[in-house]
Amino acid sequence: MENQKPLQNGNIVAGDDSRRVGDGSALIFLGTGCSSAVPNAMCLVQPSDPPCHVCSQSLSIPPEHNPNYRCNTSLLIDYCSTNGMHNYIIIDVGKTFREQVLRWFTFHKIPRIDSIVLTHEHADAVLGLDDIRVVQPHSPTNDIDPTAIYLTQYAMDSVATKFPYLVQKKLREGQEVRRVAQLDWRIIEENYDKPFVASGLKFVPLPVMHGEDYICLGFLFGEKSKVAYISDVSRFPSNTESVISKSGCGQLDLLILDCLYKKGSHNVHLCLPQTLDALKRICPKRALLIGMTHDFDQHKDNEVLMEWSEREGIHVQLARDGLKVPIDL
Repeated sequence: MENQKPLQNGNIVAGDDSRRVGDGSALIFLGTGCSSAVPNAMCLVQPSDPPCHVCSQSLSIPPEHNPNYRCNTSLLIDYCSTNGMHNYIIIDVGKTFREQVLRWFTFHKIPRIDSIVLTHEHADAVLGLDDIRVVQPHSPTNDIDPTAIYLTQYAMDSVATKFPYLVQKKLREGQEVRRVAQLDWRIIEENYDKPFVASGLKFVPLPVMHGEDYICLGFLFGEKSKVAYISDVSRFPSNTESVISKSGCGQLDLLILDCLYKKGSHNVHLCLPQTLDALKRICPKRALLIGMTHDFDQHKDNEVLMEWSEREGIHVQLARDGLKVPIDL
């Protein structure tokens, strides 16, 4: 699989990417699909006539070679600090996490996870937390250093209900020791004025509406190149939009943004018309879209987006699972 050309101070750099392998920061897209993932199971178990073009590809093309095979949205930040040490920070751990580890940790030679950052507590962001143990050292007595995990208090309360054994501090009398993921829970605030640092990288929370009854977080990070990651959004509060807009606090080098369906609108996500409108308002140098359903065909729709990019002056494409973007952070 080819990597994207690296970003340096927000600019795409020409030349051979191989010189940067292992020696700089990078973003790795572990998943770029919606909650139900792609292929849509119903397109395979009850195929239409004619069959769904995007989903039927999964019957003949291996996932690692199929850009229309999409796991739950998740981003791995391979952060290389000034001393050359690499830290691995993952945003969201959804239902397809184990599959993503087997496919993309091995392909990109990711040895571990140093920190976890959660956008919210829905199933496609947290139901892989039990499997964090597969990338932790084995200890039958759970005697290992826990992995730091950053989340809001609301998400913490929900996760404690879903996974009580992951947050339990002490065994009850007579309770057997069972191997489970070891996590160090750290509460963050839903406020862009309250940044936090995970494994040496500063994150600014970006509260957005994920439906009018729910606040989800995106995150702004990077000093040399400014990156915003917003996976689940239906509307931007004005203060949040100002933080990431060219006309507000300064132009983003890369915006990674939600895009559920190709047409129409949705009550809890942006669809392509609203996503493109947001890009024109925010005006990043470059955008990669995530969270897609089987509405989108990677090759055909990226050709259409390339025409839009040339017309509007903002480079935008659909991301794909396994995509690696070298970038100076």
